[in-house]
Amino acid sequence: MKATALTNKHISLGAKMVPFAGYNMPVSYSGLNEEHLAVRSNVGVFDVSHMGEFILKGPHALDLIQKVTSNDASVLTDGKAQYSCLPNKDGGIVDDLIVYRIDNQTYMLVVNASNIEKDWNWIKQHDTWNVDMKNISDETSLLAVQGPKAMAALQKLTDVKLADIPYYAFVRGKFNGVDNVVISNTGYTGAGGFELYFDNQYAEKMWDAIFEAGKEFGIKPIGLGARDTLRLEMGFCLYGNDIDDTTSPIEAGLGWITKFTKEFTNKANIEQQKLQGVTKKLVGFEMVDRGIPRHDYQIADATGKIIGKVTSGTQSPSLNKAIGMGYVETAFAKADTEIFILIRDKAIKAKVSKIPFLKK
Repeated sequence: MKATALTNKHISLGAKMVPFAGYNMPVSYSGLNEEHLAVRSNVGVFDVSHMGEFILKGPHALDLIQKVTSNDASVLTDGKAQYSCLPNKDGGIVDDLIVYRIDNQTYMLVVNASNIEKDWNWIKQHDTWNVDMKNISDETSLLAVQGPKAMAALQKLTDVKLADIPYYAFVRGKFNGVDNVVISNTGYTGAGGFELYFDNQYAEKMWDAIFEAGKEFGIKPIGLGARDTLRLEMGFCLYGNDIDDTTSPIEAGLGWITKFTKEFTNKANIEQQKLQGVTKKLVGFEMVDRGIPRHDYQIADATGKIIGKVTSGTQSPSLNKAIGMGYVETAFAKADTEIFILIRDKAIKAKVSKIPFLKK
């Protein structure tokens, strides 16, 4: 199992460690609910250094990105980022990712930990321009500092005006005495905050300084368990659960990151889906009766006919009710439609809900 530069730090803090995407990662420290609510109300720090980072450089870097991603990266200007996905040749999704434009010939792609090798090979296979590609995943640490008090804590450690970085934008600047740190406002929790990308050698120094700066705000280390419940409350997709090689961007409600104004992998098929409609759709739902939905539980209609399956589910710590996401036949995708989740052979009532579940 791989370790991040902070694995020993997590172990020393008493984190419960689990294998995740080939890494030894902290799933929780003080408990999922406590960590989740700390991020919603104060500030928490996630070590997400297992994520993958690729640098693409040269006059054709954008051409390659345009070819393999669904969103239109040509609209990006320096210091802007974009959520996108890599469509496969069958209409599914290789991965979802974030594209960062550093300058007009330099981009950083941030991909899921479990897909680093798969994504690298997929992009490389479509590179007819011989773009300068570098995989910096193993030498890069990434901390996500999330929550309403994140900005106040982090501002103590940098002269960069954090309030001037809009959502899905970033700057490179000095942070805690370290040059060339990427400070990015692209959080996946819906609680506000920033992500910091830097070289592994500074990981412990960064961690310690952030915890010192956040002490007055009740800062806490946060594991992957709360990261999952936080993103689910916002209706954000998790690769391997809500989207994968068999789900199309249109089925997954990702039409907004699928731009047909340019050519990209399997554009014709996906565009046809958009025009003709799809047979299943990813929806959010809330449990009406008691029960917690889990990944792969079946979804039925009132007659007991199977109409889909759960992709993500949990007891929401913020809302104090059970919520989930799943694919259902399109006829059942409208908000407030009654559906049933099969939990231990019992049909438990739920209703389709608009996402995000947590309204700002």
